[in-house]
Amino acid sequence: MKKLCWVGVDISAKELVVVIERDGRKLPSIVLSNEPEGHRKLVALTTKRGWSARIVMESTGVYGLDLALALHRAKRIEVMVANPRAVSQFAGAYLQRSKNDALDAGVLLEFAKRMPFKPWSPPAPEVLDLRSISRRIESLTKTAAQEKNRRHASSQSDERSEVVHNDIEVNLRHLERRIDRLRQQALELIGRHADLALAFGLLTSIKGIAEAAGIQLLAELFVLPTDMTVRQWVAHAGLDPREFQSGSSVHKPARISKKGNTHLRRALFMPALVAIRWEPNVEAYYRKLLGRGKTKMQANVAVMRKLLHAIYGMLKNGEKFNGEKFFAIRA
Repeated sequence: MKKLCWVGVDISAKELVVVIERDGRKLPSIVLSNEPEGHRKLVALTTKRGWSARIVMESTGVYGLDLALALHRAKRIEVMVANPRAVSQFAGAYLQRSKNDALDAGVLLEFAKRMPFKPWSPPAPEVLDLRSISRRIESLTKTAAQEKNRRHASSQSDERSEVVHNDIEVNLRHLERRIDRLRQQALELIGRHADLALAFGLLTSIKGIAEAAGIQLLAELFVLPTDMTVRQWVAHAGLDPREFQSGSSVHKPARISKKGNTHLRRALFMPALVAIRWEPNVEAYYRKLLGRGKTKMQANVAVMRKLLHAIYGMLKNGEKFNGEKFFAIRA
C-alpha cells in the first residue's frame, strides 16, 4: 500500500503556505517562494522517502497556474485545483471563522481529505503556447512604447545625437517586425484549432476588439478553469469593487481591487474605450453612468467589467455580441 500524504497550499503572489498531513499527523505550516525553486521544494517535501501526495490548491489562476503545471508534471503527485466558492462553503460548514494563510491552507487540506478528489487537467498545449506568445507581444509592445517616448524626447532636444536617434529608429523598426511576426504566428495557431478559432470569432464580433486585443483576451481567458463563474472572472481580472469602511467616520469610495490578472485587465482597457465610441448600446450604458455622477474613469471601468460579463455569456453560449443584451436602449 502506498504511503499517501495530504497537502493544502494557500497561494499568493510571492509565497506558498503549505500544510502537510502524514499518518494522521498535521505538520507545522511551511512557507515557500512562489517561483520555480519553491515549486521544486514542495515536490521534494511531499514525495520524500517514497511518499505520494494529494495536493489541493484554489483556482486563483493568476498566481497558481505555474505551480499547478509543476505539480501535474511531478511523479507520485496528484493535484486538485478547487473552485474557491466550493472551498468557501466548505470552510463555513467546517466552522472555520478565523482567516490567515496557514488556516486557509489547513482548510484546503481538510477539503482534500473529505471531499471527492478530482485531479486537475492542465490547459491544452496550444492554449499555453498562445498565452506565452501573447505575453511576449505585450512585453515587446511595452518596450516599443518606451522607445517611441525616447524618440520623441530625442527629437525635442537641442543636443540631439544623430547616432542615438538613428539607433532608436532602427530598434523600433526591429521591434515592430517582431511584434507583427508573433501576432501572425498567434493567428496561425488560433486558425489550427477549431475551439480557439470559434472563440476568437466571437470576441472580435465586438466593435473595439480587433486582432491584437482578441489574441490577448483569448490567451488569458482560455487558461482559466471551465467551472469558474462570471463573478470569479471579474475577481480574477481585479475588476471587482472593494469598499473601505472603518467605524462611523471613514467611508472611502469603492474602488476596483486590482488584485488579479493585470494582463487581462490591460487587454480590456482599450476595447472598452473603442466600444464606448462605436457600439451604441455600450455608449448608452456609459452615458447613463456619467449621468449618475460617475467619473469618466469609473464609467470606463464599469464598461470593462460589463464587457467581461458579456464575453463570458458569448463564449458559454456560442453567440456573437448583442448590444441589446449588453444594455437595452429605451426609446
